[in-house]
Amino acid sequence: MIRNGLTLTMVFLAESANYGEGVGNITTLKKLSRGTYEQYSYISRQALRYNIIQQLGWDTTPVDGKSGVVQFAPTANIKDYPEIDFFGYMKTSAKGEDKKGGADTRSAVVRLSNAVSLEPYQSDLEFLTNIGLAKRQDLDNAIAQSEIQKSFYSYTITIDLDRIGVDGDLEISAEEKADRVKKFLDTIQYLYRDIKGRRENLSPVFAIGGRYIRKNPFFENRVSLENGAINTKMLEEIIESDEDIKNNTCVGVVTGIFQNDAELKDTLHAKTVADVFKQLKKEVDEYYGASN
Repeated sequence: MIRNGLTLTMVFLAESANYGEGVGNITTLKKLSRGTYEQYSYISRQALRYNIIQQLGWDTTPVDGKSGVVQFAPTANIKDYPEIDFFGYMKTSAKGEDKKGGADTRSAVVRLSNAVSLEPYQSDLEFLTNIGLAKRQDLDNAIAQSEIQKSFYSYTITIDLDRIGVDGDLEISAEEKADRVKKFLDTIQYLYRDIKGRRENLSPVFAIGGRYIRKNPFFENRVSLENGAINTKMLEEIIESDEDIKNNTCVGVVTGIFQNDAELKDTLHAKTVADVFKQLKKEVDEYYGASN
């Protein structure tokens, strides 16, 4: 069977990287609640996609609003614009004398999960004023507050390798397919996010995944953190559950980040995060038959 499903679950450390609408003068983090009534901040997949596309330089796909909705232009295609190759599109057109109208769609080939914090939000607030500017003209200063949290976050990417660069009768070369996926992985490895005057480093400090027969995000929602240590038993159980997973999973960790650093290396045979990305890019070349 062909191993055409690539998945990677990552953990990174960041601070207050995605805000919601806000209430009054309080800027609120995007959060979700669990059955324990604890709240966890998250960075939406839309926010992650925005940063990825921008840093790849793929944010040039033409759009229009002729249908009344801002969407990708009907002339945009996957050959010229990798963004819609990876993340799909919907192009709608109205009925006319020379056309039937309707919608032309492509589902996402690369999927992102939300990046959810592994530690609960503790209601921390940052108190803000603009008194420094106000004093220059002896004006009243404004007061605001922002919810803040510094936490480890986990998210997952999945790629249908067999659908990259293929859209109906249109197909790009194997070399171009491999090049696009490897550029995407390079961007994920060194991802960052600009927010509120800060540049947050979203580079993974832990990564686990590989290229598999099943297109399943095996390790999504399976990374948990307790007292600064990653739960290795849960991950080891998943790895040992199937020969395909056992033979093709690679694990990487940045030394000195987690309390059970030695256990991760001994039990899961973790190498460096850079080694994981090197291995995944080799897997991509192998799948598409491209040269390194």
